Amino acid sequence: MTPQAQSTLHFKTAHRCSRWLAALAGAASMLLAAQAWAETADQLGAGDNIRVTVFQYPDLTTEARVSQRGTITFPLVGEVKVNGLTLADAGAEIARQLKRGKFMLSPQVTVVMTELRSRQVSVLGEVNKPGRYALDTSSSRLTDVLALAGGVSPVGANTVSLVLNRNGKIEKLEIDVAAMVRMGDLSKNVDIQNGDTIYVQRAPVFYIHGQVRRAGSYRFEDNMTIMEAVSLGGGFTERANERVLNLSRRTPDGKLQRLDVRLSDSIQPGDVIFVQESWF
Repeated sequence: MTPQAQSTLHFKTAHRCSRWLAALAGAASMLLAAQAWAETADQLGAGDNIRVTVFQYPDLTTEARVSQRGTITFPLVGEVKVNGLTLADAGAEIARQLKRGKFMLSPQVTVVMTELRSRQVSVLGEVNKPGRYALDTSSSRLTDVLALAGGVSPVGANTVSLVLNRNGKIEKLEIDVAAMVRMGDLSKNVDIQNGDTIYVQRAPVFYIHGQVRRAGSYRFEDNMTIMEAVSLGGGFTERANERVLNLSRRTPDGKLQRLDVRLSDSIQPGDVIFVQESWF
């Protein structure tokens, strides 16, 4: 093999090694992050329901709720502080107290979660079932929590307001859920954590009255025209003057602006469309 070929081979080998090392480092980083997240999600808090079992002692099986003081009451040992502990650590603490009290030599204690209530999120506004919902390890994304609340109601807006609580620091976000799902871009499907608030506003509307078949308020959609608005109102009546259409709109400073518009013109949220009567 020529020196030039050997140099090329060494370069390719080193390049492959660097790529493998980078991939291994990335995988290790992801594994550590996932492990840290899992450990945090596994921590017990006030309101959580757990089941405690002791191997070969079925009479000691206990269903308990973590109190506001972060404790549970367990047979023989009494009150045990479990707040902030993982399920495994809580089992080890109960076993330690059973052994310290000389009730057992080597107790094997298992703790499992039966209901997670210490991490909750508020879902308010135009959803089908507003309220407070418990978070778990499989339903912590924005769309998951909206699904828990029965989804956005028919009058709910596409954009959802989030108030995120991150270690006492408040962050506000506006996320267009409909566009996110439509585009298949779930990068904004944020992770919801304990203490966060989700608020779904009422969808913006426009108003149409006069010579249309169904006057009233209707849901506004982006890029909507006067013609589309009239269609939602059931179309013109036989007495409508299709060439004379008036629109009332609030300016940013709150003043009322009156405009003569055409069927091809666009409307804005809050617009009031009036279809006049024809005299001929």
